[in-house]
Amino acid sequence: MILCKRAYEPASPDDGYRVLVDRLWPRNCRKDRLPLDEWLKDLAPSSGLRRAFKSGELDFATFRNRYRQELAARPEHWWALLERAQKGRLTLVYSAHDEAHNNARVLAEWLEDELGRQGEGSSPVCYAHLSPPE
Repeated sequence: MILCKRAYEPASPDDGYRVLVDRLWPRNCRKDRLPLDEWLKDLAPSSGLRRAFKSGELDFATFRNRYRQELAARPEHWWALLERAQKGRLTLVYSAHDEAHNNARVLAEWLEDELGRQGEGSSPVCYAHLSPPE
């Protein structure tokens, strides 16, 4: 099971493996006070994509599509999380104010989709259709 939780919410034993999935450390959050098992900054959206979404230049649907393209191009950054999610609860920790429209939600959806694809017993997934046009 994959959960998403704001960094400012208290940790719970039910969270399982906790991973911060933001490129930047959450504001006003001391490193010694945020219980995490791992911080995967390279899994976060690129700085340019993050800034464009935060500034309102991109709507959530466009941000979601572009972030999914970035994820497709970098499976080495998220592949290990699939195994974590298969073995137990995985909590993606993020700092965004909007609990419904953020990179952790997109990543959770992506990982759930990948888990579904792996369970089908099919050949490896091709992400060519998600590549940005040249």
